[in-house]
Amino acid sequence: MKSSLLALGLCIVLAMTFGPAFSVEAQQAAGNNRPTPVVIALAKDDVFFDVIEGLGTLRANETITLMPTVTETVTAVNFEDGQYVEAGTILIEMTDGQEKAQLEQVRVAVDEARRQLTRVESLVKSSAASRALLDQQRRDYNAARARLAEIQSTLADHLIVAPFAGRLGMRNVSVGALMRPGEAITTLDDTSKMKLDFTVPSIHLTSLREGLSVTAKAREFGEKSFLGTISSVDGQIDPVSRSIMVRAVLPNDQLVLLPGLLMNVEIKANERKALVIPEKAAILEGERSYVFLLDESQVPEIVKKTEVEVGARRAGEVEILSGLNAGDKVVTHGTMNVRDGGIVSVMTTESGEDSLGTILDRSTQEKTKH
Repeated sequence: MKSSLLALGLCIVLAMTFGPAFSVEAQQAAGNNRPTPVVIALAKDDVFFDVIEGLGTLRANETITLMPTVTETVTAVNFEDGQYVEAGTILIEMTDGQEKAQLEQVRVAVDEARRQLTRVESLVKSSAASRALLDQQRRDYNAARARLAEIQSTLADHLIVAPFAGRLGMRNVSVGALMRPGEAITTLDDTSKMKLDFTVPSIHLTSLREGLSVTAKAREFGEKSFLGTISSVDGQIDPVSRSIMVRAVLPNDQLVLLPGLLMNVEIKANERKALVIPEKAAILEGERSYVFLLDESQVPEIVKKTEVEVGARRAGEVEILSGLNAGDKVVTHGTMNVRDGGIVSVMTTESGEDSLGTILDRSTQEKTKH
């Protein structure tokens, strides 16, 4: 849109400046060879890449819903909504008096079994006890230890502990509540880094690989960009949409990114050296593309309509696969008013995304010097 308005504005100014000489039809009707004013740009070698775009949703690096595995009453809640906790933090405590009593009994039993085993081992060494008695005592000791481990595991089930560091969600439980297995207590998300799952057309499959950089933006953050890398590419293509799922990992040191955020993704793939010209210099006619190439060997200078093979495009520029060489000069403004072999007058040489005012100011300065 910007290029179209720029070209339109330049044509109006040039038409007002040069009058009938700017129109090919006017030149032919007048039977003269007055040159058509144009602006040119150089074909240049540049680093080019394919831009792959996608739309995806953020997920936490790790996420779980915390739930009890036993039916017990809550005796303590040790967290607040949205709190950040470290791994191993005890979040919920439930009644465990009976289990603690059993634990003490079993510990006593284990200690007694250990003493008996030590005594029998001494007797066996002095041949005062049989080998069978020693084997039985070892079985009793191992059984007591197994019972101790069972009670300790049951006691651990009465505590809800954060398995990893992260941010807690909303609390769904209060002290005194009777919790049952499967009831949600809260959520825990590790958002130190985020997983961004997005889809791209399967035509880009060969360009996707692990480690490739991605840039992501979300409407909530305006023009702020978040950088990440591709961690995996799905092994299947959706047969309906013909798209493939890609996962990228984004660092989130400031913890500003949240799960569920919708993000626009851009991947720069297949970086290469390419010949580049301004996009407005390429004229599409049917399935073919042309440029007006400046021929400086002629006096006065003329332009030749030259077919080119166009590759990828990016903002304001287009890749040329064949038809031009680095340093060639092509018409960027005035293309609608020149013809193959037509005489032209070069107003100025464009560089980058010059504005119309900049081009005209430079042209005026150059004419003043002459």
